[in-house]
Amino acid sequence: LWTRAAELGSCIAHCTIGGTYYQGVGVEKDAKKGIYHYELAAMAGNELARFHLGCIEYVSGNMERPIKNWIISASAGHSKSILAIKKSFERGHVQSDVYELTLKAYNDSCAEMRSKAREDAAFFTKMSCHVEAPR
Repeated sequence: LWTRAAELGSCIAHCTIGGTYYQGVGVEKDAKKGIYHYELAAMAGNELARFHLGCIEYVSGNMERPIKNWIISASAGHSKSILAIKKSFERGHVQSDVYELTLKAYNDSCAEMRSKAREDAAFFTKMSCHVEAPR
């Protein structure tokens, strides 16, 4: 089903397939195939896939590419990516101006996603989980 969804253009399906192959969960491990699907998902705007691509590049020792991926996904509001940028800044791999611009873009993205309707929905969802069924 994930393959069919990916064929229909689902970037979430591509990201899921990427993780499945890259980690070898339920299928024979195939890092190349995993990266391919992560790349398709990232190009379609999936921040999680872009974060994972950054992590893969980081392990390989290439610092330019993971930082580029993390900046893009952090700027879209991905929380793990902003943490990766922060750690990279602390380790001296990211300049302060780049870190500040990325942090601003992250905060702006998060602010855009906030709304009264979303806060109300989150509140009512939380409340409905705590309501006991009548006896």
